[in-house]
Amino acid sequence: MFKRTSRHPRRSAGFTLVELLVVLAILGLLAGLVGPQVMKFLGTSKTKTAALQIEDLAATLDLYRLEIGNYPESLDALVQDPGNAPNWNGPYLRKGEVPKDPWGNEYQYRAPGQHGPVDIWSLGADGQEGGEGEDSDVTSWSQRA
Repeated sequence: MFKRTSRHPRRSAGFTLVELLVVLAILGLLAGLVGPQVMKFLGTSKTKTAALQIEDLAATLDLYRLEIGNYPESLDALVQDPGNAPNWNGPYLRKGEVPKDPWGNEYQYRAPGQHGPVDIWSLGADGQEGGEGEDSDVTSWSQRA
């Protein structure tokens, strides 16, 4: 009884370098195709978030005006008693602080406004007036119907 031995020893289980390179190439192509689409949606979501925060701030300012009789000189009056508002019943914002825009900048505020009773706006991703795309300003007056 002889044992049969094959001329080719059995290979250990695993992947070859070529197989790994093919998989990495496919993953790279997918990332190249999907990545820009994800970044585009991320930019538009920040703009939409800024628009919603501006609407919320405008509604809060209206409540402040109903209680005090006029709009505040700054957004800080929504969280701290300005001292000259006898009926101040704040803080008017839940978190106790004025939110920053989605890019980490302060919201701009003007009362009386040039476009309405108050103007609230964000300067966008670049923090400067004007711009296009994600750098464009998000304003309270462009949202009014």
